[in-house]
Amino acid sequence: MRPPVDTITAPPFPAKLEWINVASLRMDQQRDRAVLVEFWDFCRVSSLRTLPYVKAWHERYFDDGLRVVTVHSPGFEPSRDEDAVRAAVDRLGIEHPVLVDLDLRLWTAYDNEGWPARYLWAPAERGHVLREFHYGEGGYAGIEHAIQEVLGVRRRSVEPVRPEDDPEAVVVVPTRDQPGAWSGPYEAGAVWAVLSGRGEVRASGRTIAVDDAGAYLLVDHGPHTTGVLDLDVGAGVECHAVCFTPGIAP
Repeated sequence: MRPPVDTITAPPFPAKLEWINVASLRMDQQRDRAVLVEFWDFCRVSSLRTLPYVKAWHERYFDDGLRVVTVHSPGFEPSRDEDAVRAAVDRLGIEHPVLVDLDLRLWTAYDNEGWPARYLWAPAERGHVLREFHYGEGGYAGIEHAIQEVLGVRRRSVEPVRPEDDPEAVVVVPTRDQPGAWSGPYEAGAVWAVLSGRGEVRASGRTIAVDDAGAYLLVDHGPHTTGVLDLDVGAGVECHAVCFTPGIAP
């Protein structure tokens, strides 16, 4: 989405926060680079689902002048652990810079409201100005088109990772996320759980091993469907939430 004005300038990266994959960055030192800032939480399913696009943009456009920065702002208790953040970055193969914003300092400076949220900043004489922004999943083609405009390049956009990511797809709103170890009827394309600890959970007869904190896929239907989740959390594991992602309309 284009902002209503082109005078919104980028907040600076707060000093003395931890970075992963890079030494400390300063927004005012990015000079002629466009900067894509994405607020993210490794325990949030929606953040994981946008990750393939963010990684692809880093790989595709870094040499053209794009700096991708993932800002890890925690929304679940397990994601407030810096060691867990670093482990997740390594496990998920993230190679671009990650700012560890455990106290939500940059989140507050942006007045951000949810995960994921991405902001594309274009270099200008008065500093980086906001060119495009998007809240939530989706909008990938629009952001990539804006990236290409800012950089002055043209190429084919990243193909949709999932059928429901296609701009022409008709998707159905799933059941709302539920706190804790929830069981019951739902409508969704897939069911996930935010888990921490070590052990096993059983979801509708399927056993899932839990080794690290994060979001675990419990049931994958593909298209939107109805179902009943029977979740049994084993010893050594804590379930922080059950989450649902959309599927294409049947």
